[in-house]
Amino acid sequence: MRLNYAQNPGYAASMNRGEDILSVSRRALLAGAAALPVAARAAAPRLPDRSTFPGVEGVFLDSGTTHPVSRAARQAIDSYFADRGGTRAGHHMDETETRVRTAFARLVGATPEEIAFVQSTTAGEHAVIDALDLPRAGGRIVTDTLHFFGSFGLYEGLSKLGMDVVWLTPRNNRIPIDAYARAITPGTKLVSLSLVSTYNGFEQDLAKVCEIAHAKGALVYADIIHAAGAVPVNLAATGVDFAACASYKWLMGDFGIGFLYARADRLPHLRRTRWGYYGVEDINWQLPPYTDRPLGTQAARVTQSNNAEGFFATGTRSHAGIIHLDWSLAYLNDLGMDRLVAHRTPMLDRLRAGLLSRGYTVVTPEASRTPLLTVALPDARKRLSDRLKAADVRIMLASNRFRISPSVFNSMDDIDRLLAALPPSGEI
Repeated sequence: MRLNYAQNPGYAASMNRGEDILSVSRRALLAGAAALPVAARAAAPRLPDRSTFPGVEGVFLDSGTTHPVSRAARQAIDSYFADRGGTRAGHHMDETETRVRTAFARLVGATPEEIAFVQSTTAGEHAVIDALDLPRAGGRIVTDTLHFFGSFGLYEGLSKLGMDVVWLTPRNNRIPIDAYARAITPGTKLVSLSLVSTYNGFEQDLAKVCEIAHAKGALVYADIIHAAGAVPVNLAATGVDFAACASYKWLMGDFGIGFLYARADRLPHLRRTRWGYYGVEDINWQLPPYTDRPLGTQAARVTQSNNAEGFFATGTRSHAGIIHLDWSLAYLNDLGMDRLVAHRTPMLDRLRAGLLSRGYTVVTPEASRTPLLTVALPDARKRLSDRLKAADVRIMLASNRFRISPSVFNSMDDIDRLLAALPPSGEI
């Protein structure tokens, strides 16, 4: 389904002001792209420059932590807040939410009925655990140490409550498929992983993991926060049962709003644990004048939807965050993930070569198409913070590693400035 950009206030407004996010007219771009072979289109993407993201200062190579906000998205949010005060006709949030769910479903290869809004990736993961009736149902969970570290406490907690939790560890900076084949045994209830690891950008063979898990009767959950909006994703094709992500990274959104995917044929078998008003399909009120059909002691007869929203949606969610996504998801779908990967890959190749030549230990697997490149370095924050600050370069610095994550607005000049700021590892 192609989105109608005339219905997207933020995107349409930026086009009307001549602020085309692709730096060329969309009609000319698509006409030119259609005449090119697919390989040529992927090899020469046209992407926005830094002026599209006015908050970016210096060399910003840390979009994997929090992506900058575009000018067009800010204008859409400003328009929403102006309308929210009642001074104009106002935004119709039901229509906007439907449009955003549809756009996200298109981006990740799902249907809108399989998508629910959630607060965060973690909220989605916990909702899945509850719906599977864990830990009461017992059994085994298989996960790995390249999964999101924020989930470690969840699975350690489930282990303490009686679940048999198995942790897989990396080999050559990857979780090998044969490790899943050995660990997923009959009685395994869930395999939980990150499609793209926040630690080093390793991308799982999700379809193969699902094939192994389903053959043993297990279901699969994928954290897709570093995949959605960053690499091509087709959840339906992989067979994954559940997935979740927040929007403040590669979806170019904000904190407090994200998505939960639940495969349509899995929904009837879940334990319903939430009865939020966003999931209500029909309500018969007891109070007059809403009904003339007395319900006895019931306040109302409520029918929940049988889609993902009916199972997982609860109460208040970020309207401003959804307005933001109305712009950014339209942009990402229009851009295409293949073009984004093609733009990023030469930068990451140059970065890898430059780091290796300086003696650094790169722990991101070779030939990775993901936007994260990680280097293991003891005391990385302490040793590099002052140097990078002086060079006006921002990357993610941690205790024993650093991570670089370029986005649509970055260029080879940014990579060269970062490499110029990094001395040989033995000289730090």
